[in-house]
This record gives sequence, C-alpha cells and structure tokens, in this order.
Amino acid sequence: MENKKLVLAYSGGLDTSYCLMKLSKQGYEVHAISINTGGFDAHEVAEMKTKALQMGAHTYQSINALSSFYEKVVKYLVFGNVLKNNTYPLSVSAERIVQAMEIVTYAKKIGADAIAHGSTGAGNDQVRFDLIFQVMAPGIEIITPIRDQQLSREAEINYLKENGVALSWEKAQYSINQGLWGTSVGGKETLTSQDSLPESAYPSQLEKRESEKVSLHFEKGELIGIDDQMDNPVNNIIKLQEKAQKFAIGRDIHVGDTIIGIKGRVGFEAAAPLLIIKAHHLLEKHTLSKWQQFQKEQLGNFYGMLLHEGQYLDPVMRDLEAFLSNSQSTVSGKVFVTLHPFRFELNGIESDHDLMNAAFGSYGEENKGWSAEDAKGFIKLLSNQNKIYQFVNKEK
Repeated sequence: MENKKLVLAYSGGLDTSYCLMKLSKQGYEVHAISINTGGFDAHEVAEMKTKALQMGAHTYQSINALSSFYEKVVKYLVFGNVLKNNTYPLSVSAERIVQAMEIVTYAKKIGADAIAHGSTGAGNDQVRFDLIFQVMAPGIEIITPIRDQQLSREAEINYLKENGVALSWEKAQYSINQGLWGTSVGGKETLTSQDSLPESAYPSQLEKRESEKVSLHFEKGELIGIDDQMDNPVNNIIKLQEKAQKFAIGRDIHVGDTIIGIKGRVGFEAAAPLLIIKAHHLLEKHTLSKWQQFQKEQLGNFYGMLLHEGQYLDPVMRDLEAFLSNSQSTVSGKVFVTLHPFRFELNGIESDHDLMNAAFGSYGEENKGWSAEDAKGFIKLLSNQNKIYQFVNKEK
C-alpha cells in the first residue's frame, strides 16, 4: 500500500481514529478530512488536526461546507416542508449527503486511489456514503475497516493503546451528532420502543420561562430576516437556533424505516428547523393555491424519502428541486411566532401575496364576488356526479 493515497472521512471519534491508525500502519498515505456542516467549532477543528497528525495522517484538512449544505439540501427541505414521518427534519441524513460529495471532490482533487469511512454495517450512513462515492467516483476504491472486520469498541480501543494512543475513549452515555439542521440524540432508551429520553440527554436545557415574540421574514421561501434584522439564511438558522434552544423547543423522538430494512428510533433537538418549516408552511397556506399545496405535499415527501435513502444524485431530485423552487415565487412575507417553554405558537402572517384578500369576501361572513343564485347553481352542478351515481346504483 506504500504511497497509495487514501482520503479518510475523519470525525475524531473512536471509529475514524482506529481507521486512521490502522490504514497508516498498512502503508497508505492517509489524508484525513473533516466536512463541517455545523458540528465543529474552531477549537474542535484544531484538536482534531492535532490528533489526526499524531496518529499518522499525512495531512489533515477541514472544509467548511455550511453554505454548500444549505444551497444543495437545506433550502429544498424548507421549500418542501420536509419532516420524515411528519416528525423528523432529516438532520443527520441530510448532512451525510453533502459530506460524502465534498469528500469525493477532495479525493479527486488530490488524485486519491481510495476513500475510507468508519461506518459500521448496521446503519444508514454506510449506504449514503457508498452510494455517493460509487456514483461520483466509480474508479476509486472504498475501504471500510469497521464494517469489514465487525470490530467491537473494546478491540478498537486496545489496538489504539497498543500503538501508543493514550486518549480517553470512554463511551458517552448519549451519542450526540450536531449540525446546522438539528442535533440527533441516541442512547439506551432509543434502542427499545417504550422509553423516552430523559431531560438530561438533550444538549440544550431550558433557560427561558417567559414567552417571547419573534418575526421570521421569508423571501421566495428563504429565511432572510429575524425581527427585521436581515442576514443570509445560514446565519439566520444559527441565530434562530441560539434564540429558540433556550426554550428547549424542538425535541422529539423519530421512529422510521431505515434503508437496510429495520425500524430505527432516534431522539433529536431541532428548534430552528422545526420553527422554520412550520412558519414557512403557514406562509404557504396563505400564498399558494390549493393544488400547489397538494402537489407540494406529495413531492416534498418524495424528495425527503429519496434524500434519506442516499439517492441525492438521481436526476429526479433535480426535477423535484425545480418544482419546489418554482413554487416559491409568491412565498414572501413575515410570520409571527411566540416562543414558550418546550413549544411555540404560530400567530399569523403578513404578506403582499396573502390570498385571504378581503376584496373577494370573508369566509363565513360576507361574499363579494358572487351572488346567492351563483352559489345555488354552483352547488347544484357540484352535486351532479354523486346524484348520477346514486341513481344508477340505487340497489346498493
């Protein structure tokens, strides 16, 4: 393996540290790379670099992919109001797609012969990474030591200790995976069906008990301002998360079908994603036609399912994105929200495109665009198909 270039998807955890040490010992020229989609700060990146180089990495690179993550994926999750099983904003699965694409791009840039990742054979991430790698770089070998060797945590720790790595690998009680679009929380309770996660398992604790109002300003479906302070959507997501997490908003447990065919359960904390999706959906109810909303619901769910299962590179995803983008031309205005401890309330909207235009009447109160005779004739025609069916099938 000498001088064979290998790019390793490196997170600094036990699995990827084992991969780094093992592959460098086997003679690979290991180039460790971390793709930041919102999970690492500058201090963590510096620590990861130090650890990677100490364990044998030829080079270490951290790539900030926040903007790419938003433009390629998050934007369309908002446009489609995507919540997996009406619950989960696809926090982790959405990140993995962009991370995989950035890794392939880097591997091609440096002329790598192989790509490695630390996924096990028991989860979704192995599928997402491998699918992207195989489609974008079919000529680059994929190496997965943890999956192939079916290693236990103890075996990995012992190997690292034997090779002089004296870091603490004590397993945290809860597995936390933080990113721009939410934080997943896994623990003993999520391995079974009956228990909820304890309060202490969530990374954000309740700090504010007094309700607080906030206005979210959307322009063509994108969050461009909070409380009349304009900024780019990525920064607004971060700001909203910082504000809303103090109310312990956005917690839940998702139960869903994994790509590998078994049911999975995961806790999550996603204050900003849930606020944005629900506020955006309310604005759409006011600004889109009935059939736009109907079709968007079907296609948004389809987009989310394909993304969850790693099928981002299928050309149908670009078709769906074109539809979702086009549907946002009138989705502009403000949504008024009240934050409460553990929950939020959507109060209303303000938009130049509001289809509750009083010029045409007020529901249940006043009609201005039609007469009583118009209404009676409309209802009579509307009833025809059912009248005919009942007449023809009166024996039923």
